[in-house]
Amino acid sequence: MQNKEEKYWSPYLAGFVLGLVLLATFVVMGRGLGASGAMMRSVTYVVDTVSPQHVDNNPYYAKYAGGEKNPLNNWLVFEVIGVLLGGLLSGLIAGRFSLKTEHGPRISPKGRLAFAFLGGGIMGFGARLALGCTSGQALSGGATLATGSWAFMMAMFAAAYAVAYFVRKQWI
Repeated sequence: MQNKEEKYWSPYLAGFVLGLVLLATFVVMGRGLGASGAMMRSVTYVVDTVSPQHVDNNPYYAKYAGGEKNPLNNWLVFEVIGVLLGGLLSGLIAGRFSLKTEHGPRISPKGRLAFAFLGGGIMGFGARLALGCTSGQALSGGATLATGSWAFMMAMFAAAYAVAYFVRKQWI
């Protein structure tokens, strides 16, 4: 247990600022926030680099790359790079930057990383099936009062609450 009290932003202030950022993306870019599109474009870039013929012959990849198209030439890629750099800068400024794996007493760091990788893979697969990630659905869709986005958020939180029961002992 940590003895020093760590200072974080108020969740209300952080939520308000996130709302302003979301509003700004709607005004400036004409669409909301999202992250899975940047990951998909990064994978497409790698596939195009390794096998350009595959990209040219695949209708899914050809929408984003092939020929003169650069899949990284999209604002979502720059958004995610900004999020990563902003998080790094924030951690450095606050003096909280360190390389460590947070885990409970009943799971090893390797087990925690394996579960995180597995969960991230499942979420990424689901994001591609749904044509959008949780940030796109919950933040952008929720802000526009899209019924499907609200149904998704409720289902996501209900599923997370149900699964938490089974993995809670990893953290106690």
